[in-house]
Amino acid sequence: MTDSGDLPPVYGGEVLHVDLERGETRREPIATADARRFLGGNGLAAKLIHEHVPPETGPFDSENAVVFAVGPMNATPFQSTSRGVVGFISPMTNGFFDSTFGGTFPRAQKTTGFEAIVLHGEADEPSYLHVDQDGARLEPAADLRGMETYATCEAIREREGDGYDTHVIAAGPAGENQVRYACLVHDSEIREGVAGRGGSGAVLGAKNLKAVAVREGDFEPHLADERGLRELAADQMPGLMQDTQMLQEYGTSGLVNPINEMGKLGRRNYQREHNDPDDAEAVSGERLKAEYITEDTTCANCPVRCGKHVSVESRGLTEAKIPEFESLFATSPMQEVYDLDPVIEANDRCDRLGMDTISWGVTVAFARECAENGLLDVDDPEERAALEFGDAEGLVDLAARTARREGGGDRLAEGSFRLAESLADEAEQYLHGSKGLEFAAHSPRGLKGMSIGYATATRGGSHHDTRPTRQYAGHHDETTDGTPEFAARSQHYTALGDSLTQCRFVSEGGWGTEINERYRDAIAAATGWELSVEDVERIGERIYNLERLINVERGVASRETDTLSHRVMHDPIPDGPAEGMHCPPEELEAMLDAYYDYRGWTDDGVPTRDRLEALDMGEFA
Repeated sequence: MTDSGDLPPVYGGEVLHVDLERGETRREPIATADARRFLGGNGLAAKLIHEHVPPETGPFDSENAVVFAVGPMNATPFQSTSRGVVGFISPMTNGFFDSTFGGTFPRAQKTTGFEAIVLHGEADEPSYLHVDQDGARLEPAADLRGMETYATCEAIREREGDGYDTHVIAAGPAGENQVRYACLVHDSEIREGVAGRGGSGAVLGAKNLKAVAVREGDFEPHLADERGLRELAADQMPGLMQDTQMLQEYGTSGLVNPINEMGKLGRRNYQREHNDPDDAEAVSGERLKAEYITEDTTCANCPVRCGKHVSVESRGLTEAKIPEFESLFATSPMQEVYDLDPVIEANDRCDRLGMDTISWGVTVAFARECAENGLLDVDDPEERAALEFGDAEGLVDLAARTARREGGGDRLAEGSFRLAESLADEAEQYLHGSKGLEFAAHSPRGLKGMSIGYATATRGGSHHDTRPTRQYAGHHDETTDGTPEFAARSQHYTALGDSLTQCRFVSEGGWGTEINERYRDAIAAATGWELSVEDVERIGERIYNLERLINVERGVASRETDTLSHRVMHDPIPDGPAEGMHCPPEELEAMLDAYYDYRGWTDDGVPTRDRLEALDMGEFA
């Protein structure tokens, strides 16, 4: 990177590099050209990972870096921009991964003036990192080992003595034990934030780092046209509040009933995709609101208040984080468990232990189907019983066993793909994911956009690359016509949003489900840059190409890896409203041809020199 030059004052303008082995820090400015090309957040994280992590580096090697990044819209009137990105090489996919989270930590990081904090190496002893506007320091934390996430955040705030002026994101026991899908949890005074997918907690655990704590600074972004951005944000407010009514009422749990009514809600490890309406209702947002929700919560600078707290008297749980829709999918219908009390407890345990509820739940469902078919032998009678569909108490028990790698939990901690490798070949047909990451709740059989979107996602089975929202409205849900282009442009849209950074619910609810003139105008008001809508689209495309290039160089992105699991391609949905739907191999191949052609990639899915140069990425060619 070069001198920041005329970088707009909306940027803090610096990257803080932290050498965990030596306890040393180094600051460097962000080049204006890089800010214009990659914005911040996800785009900046991808550039830093490409720059500092050699392609042969393993996820748990000390050479793997972890990047905490924010963007130009953090701490501005642009709605719901207390979002941060964690970028790293994933223990699940062995490729580039960016996991986003909310709360107050990202806004606090912005006030330090550090757009990115890059962690290199491995600490000599258990530690946590304190960051403020003057730099960073490592603090010993042997006494925090084994501590759960929320307790760790509280303990560090007390130790620093700043109360909620210090904002903490922490790994739990799962991260310390390098459970491959261990996550990071941020506990703030207004809402929890979870960097849920990909294994960021495991990578932090490998670095002997328990947590990162950021103390608020005094940097304030100055906008090129503050009045213009405020007016633009105000103009979007009525539509935003109208379009997010379901989220305000129920949080994402409000999706359970409508998606089940479409026949696209995975059940019993996706053997089926339609649940009895009474079963779906039993774990729905409507039931949660009527009997469990105690208060609404929200991230900083967000009017939607889609977060919720729940209490479960029978379990002694008060003010637990509500299970999101994706978590309900993975721990309820996928398990054939429709009792909300143990489902909420299992999810709360995952949050406290620091585990991705999606990958954990889908891995347990996979293990249950393997056990059901005699492919998975378990010696312990209690564990054997816990691996039966419908066992709710077993689900709760397996969360702790997995996080601590106890007994059979040690195998579950590796994720479903690595578990399958240790079993008979038949097990592969029960997998539900792509590129080593378990699918989220949005059906790759019932939604054609998710078929090609999951197959080409840089993150694998994540629903944050290609988005399902427009598909549920009937766009590219059951047709392949134009779907490859839709998937690619959706990927540009999400890369842009994660680089600004902005919450996906707010961007889709108020600003539009495609890159449009409102995003162009918002970026111009913040930075003063003159951009066309096409220029903004190219930013998203540039970032996605860089992510792909990292994965190509690592040998985990090609036509061979752009595929879907066996059940998606060979077993049509057996019943319900979406009966008969799937994505046969020849259909996927045709969509891949069209997708690669649209992107200007080779037939094997590699970004070409011409395309990279056209995207002002010649140095990556």
